[in-house]
Amino acid sequence: MGKVISIANQKGGVGKTTTSINLAASLAAIEHSTLLIDIDPQNNSTSGLGIESRSVKGSVYELLVEDLSVDEVVMKTELPHLDIVPSHINLVGAEIEIIDRANRERILEKAIEQIRHKYDFVIIDCPPSLGLLTINALTASDSVLIPVQCEYFALEGLGQLLNTIKIVRQHLNRELEIEGVALTMYDIRTRLSAQVAEEVKRYFGDKVFESLIARNVRLAESPSFGKPALLYDSMSTGSQNYLSLAREIIIRNKSLYKHSPIFESDTEGISPASKD
Repeated sequence: MGKVISIANQKGGVGKTTTSINLAASLAAIEHSTLLIDIDPQNNSTSGLGIESRSVKGSVYELLVEDLSVDEVVMKTELPHLDIVPSHINLVGAEIEIIDRANRERILEKAIEQIRHKYDFVIIDCPPSLGLLTINALTASDSVLIPVQCEYFALEGLGQLLNTIKIVRQHLNRELEIEGVALTMYDIRTRLSAQVAEEVKRYFGDKVFESLIARNVRLAESPSFGKPALLYDSMSTGSQNYLSLAREIIIRNKSLYKHSPIFESDTEGISPASKD
């Protein structure tokens, strides 16, 4: 049974979509079958993997609104072990279209249950809001990964997200956990990044991943070429940071993935961000 992880933070510009694309690509590169579901109407995860959303025959919109199955809308990507359910601009109106449906919070959960046995990981890129689309993602998930940028006001608004997670736990998904907090846009040259990292660690404790995601030119450029950083520049700091994060997630879930290829080699080398 695949593990379903939502990437969520209603604050924009924290690296949510960058994390969704590159974490999914890194898990696939470690030979774990991975499905990325782009449930963000901005469809940046879709375009970031080189897919033109207007040309797709089926998307997450049809999955939610027209009850198509995941098998009918899933697409292959350049990476052998990575599939995607693309997003579409039509998703902008989906929350209004499903508002009157029974069990509207569980539409995505029902769809994922049909295919989660095919994948080791299902990664969901949530919108930068806490509306019905995000509620669907959280209800369908085993855990939430929260990207937090290493800048001023890093913790701003996180209380609202944590409260939403608490409400989902109480009413919709008792098994929902926080997978961890990923520190993004870390700049080794500035004191601010180190101070923010310490503040986040004081707040979240051991939920903070050791792997830091550095500010990185290659990471920023890769979406415009429709590629995850691993395919754009596999040796860049950004690529290596997300590979480190993927390994850390696999290690945290060792009971589920004890036969992962990473356990055939040294798994202690989880390194923090470094310069390009």
